[in-house]
Amino acid sequence: MEQSLELINDFLQKLFAYGPVWIYLALLTASFIENIFPPFPGDFFTITGGALAAAGWLNIFLVFVVVYIGGIGSTMLVYYLGHSRGRSFFMKRNYKIFSVDDINRLEKWFLRKGPVLLIFSRFIVGARAAIALVCGIGHYNGWKTFSFSSISFWMFNGILLFSSYIFVINFDVIAHYFHLYEKIAWPIIVAVIIIFAILKIRKIRKSGKNGKREKSGKEA
Repeated sequence: MEQSLELINDFLQKLFAYGPVWIYLALLTASFIENIFPPFPGDFFTITGGALAAAGWLNIFLVFVVVYIGGIGSTMLVYYLGHSRGRSFFMKRNYKIFSVDDINRLEKWFLRKGPVLLIFSRFIVGARAAIALVCGIGHYNGWKTFSFSSISFWMFNGILLFSSYIFVINFDVIAHYFHLYEKIAWPIIVAVIIIFAILKIRKIRKSGKNGKREKSGKEA
């Protein structure tokens, strides 16, 4: 992790030789790619950007803006793909693990819980892009998705940039604790997915058995 952070730092410092605009473009690209390829270390680019701003290389406000534009741009792209392609894909196939009834329930659930989930989506490492995709599949309102996701970006990126800006000398320490947070968050997310899959499979098997009983009862 520390080696990756050093590589990012060296990469951005080398870009500075061609002018700060290239660093801003790199931060924009990194924050955009992060939601398309979740393993990409976009947050570490943000941390490094804040540290470079504190060192006087960049403007902290511009760093905040480009990171936000890149992130919200890819978030809405993922949402659009879920909205335009994902829903029809799953509705036509009606998979047992993600059926039409599940999509309809998901849509109703998002009407009630969507704002809270989206506002804290940036803090849920590993599930950010998935949340935007599910919002699209569930046909959650696009403007609400944009607004609540923006709030989440402002809070999360604000914390990262403020921390790295204030503690520029030890910004690798910030990255260390952020990486620790990721290591804690990932097992929780995986556990939730596994539990959901188990419960869903049990429900499918139970409904299948009940269906067979009803069929045999009618035949009798």
